[in-house]
Amino acid sequence: MIKKVLENLKKNNMEAYLVETREEVVPLVEKLLPAGAVVSAGGSVTLAETGVMELLKSGRYEFLDRARPGITPEEVQQVYRDTFSADGFFCSANAITQQGELVNVDGNSNRISALLFGPETVIVVAGVNKIVTDAEAGFERIKRVAAPKNAVRLGCKTYCRDAGVCVAAEGGLATGCGSKERICRNYLVSGPQRIPGRIKVILVNEELGY
Repeated sequence: MIKKVLENLKKNNMEAYLVETREEVVPLVEKLLPAGAVVSAGGSVTLAETGVMELLKSGRYEFLDRARPGITPEEVQQVYRDTFSADGFFCSANAITQQGELVNVDGNSNRISALLFGPETVIVVAGVNKIVTDAEAGFERIKRVAAPKNAVRLGCKTYCRDAGVCVAAEGGLATGCGSKERICRNYLVSGPQRIPGRIKVILVNEELGY
């Protein structure tokens, strides 16, 4: 199954890499993106678990850090905008299909925006627990696994945080709770890419993130 995913990611014009352990991610990232590059990142447990966030803050890169101490809401918005001209953007995926598609949902939509357009390189790091059969299974994974766990992590007052599943787990994409803190706002399925190799996917043969 992993081999099939890697092959289909490549068919979809994404570079695909497989590493066996989380400790192998940082050395690979250092090979893929030169020191001194301007980089940004979306919120991600996986990036923290693999040491990528620590690498970005190490001084090797010029990191556009939206979570730095003392940053103002206005400065956060500027980081989002500056990300579009960054050399590299890092994130994980909510799901990766066996057809080599990336499935994501976003609240602020800064992450899926950068996936779509802007940064010269996008590096996606994900554990094999994110692999699903197809996009529909990816949406279900979001509603049953990713969204509830991230709502807990972020302290969002949503139905899924308390119930452990979306109120509309069997419903359509736009259906769900009416909370102002809802994190499922915009959905994105990334299929065949126009720019070959812009998106690079590092698949880790471990369970990582949500």
